[in-house]
Amino acid sequence: MSEEYNAGNKSGASWHLPAIIVLGLIAVGGLAFGWNATSKLDATQQAVTATVNKSQQAIEQDMSSLKDRLVQDEKTNADLQGDLKVVTDKLKITQGQLKKARTEAQKANEETTTKLTALDTSVHTELATKAANDDLKNVDTKVGGVRTDLDSTREDLKMARSELGTLIARNHDEIDQLRRLGERDYTEFTVAGKNKPQKVANLTVELRGVNEKKGQFSVAMTAEDRSLLKKNRAINEPIFFYLSGTKIPEELVINKVGKDTISGYVSIPKANSPASTTSSSGK
Repeated sequence: MSEEYNAGNKSGASWHLPAIIVLGLIAVGGLAFGWNATSKLDATQQAVTATVNKSQQAIEQDMSSLKDRLVQDEKTNADLQGDLKVVTDKLKITQGQLKKARTEAQKANEETTTKLTALDTSVHTELATKAANDDLKNVDTKVGGVRTDLDSTREDLKMARSELGTLIARNHDEIDQLRRLGERDYTEFTVAGKNKPQKVANLTVELRGVNEKKGQFSVAMTAEDRSLLKKNRAINEPIFFYLSGTKIPEELVINKVGKDTISGYVSIPKANSPASTTSSSGK
């Protein structure tokens, strides 16, 4: 009986050990699987966190860039509004000058007509009271001289006018006629050769190109350290420019072009001259 019991115990012990080993292996495998899954989860979490941080940084950079662009756009808008105000103010001045020039031209025409009427009346009166041939000859001479002066005045009024009402001289003789009016100072000049800056009055003129067939030219102008490039401008077409502290524009007129050569004049209002400016500031 005792032997049978011992044999039974040995048989039971023989399958306990493999079962324990199998369970141990299963437990170790479970632990390994759990550790691997945990490692993968941590790696995935770290990758997600890095991606989120990177996206957040990109969003912050984009927001910063948008803020900078918004500030720049606001500054550009403010500059444009300032430029628009300056242009609007100058346009108002220009319109006022044009109206004044038209009024002066109309007044000059009326004065010329009045002078002619008075002259005719005077001539007829003188002819009626003087019968001698010598007196008649003297009267004819006087009439001829006065009519010549009036014709000259009328020719002045027939000169082309700019959009601001200024008379445009097409040659040296017409420039002399404008000088006699005494309203502006005129400086004549000739520039021979391209890219050769030349000082003319208070302006520097540099020839950039000439088209003789079309009567066009291109020049670079510099006044008070400000440069302007005027391309394909026609002869006898005034180019206006303002200097600081002045309300009346100065003008550049080219009335003759040749091969790499231009001739013309710079016209400066007497009101813009240094003497006038000093007198005005003294008042």
